[in-house]
Amino acid sequence: MVRAKRDPGPIGETFESFLDEQGIKDEVYEHALKAVLAWQLGREMRRQKLSKAALAKRLGTSRTEIYRVLDPDNEAVSLGTLKKAAAVLGKRLRLDLVDAS
Repeated sequence: MVRAKRDPGPIGETFESFLDEQGIKDEVYEHALKAVLAWQLGREMRRQKLSKAALAKRLGTSRTEIYRVLDPDNEAVSLGTLKKAAAVLGKRLRLDLVDAS
């Protein structure tokens, strides 16, 4: 007879506390935020069947800039550019200020 092992639950600290200990929590959060925004913009472009070239034309910019906007690793895209891209897609960029704790 094989006995099922009991799950002892979480072992150790949380992922968030691990990131804090490593001193990379803010960096990881910033990267995740940009990755989610890029994914959401790309998803909406696909939903609207809008190419990168068409989005660039609507924004009055180059396809290269659109590649930067959609690149989850490129964190140098301005907030204004993200806001304009969202508006062209009929969306609104929303940011919240929350307690640091």
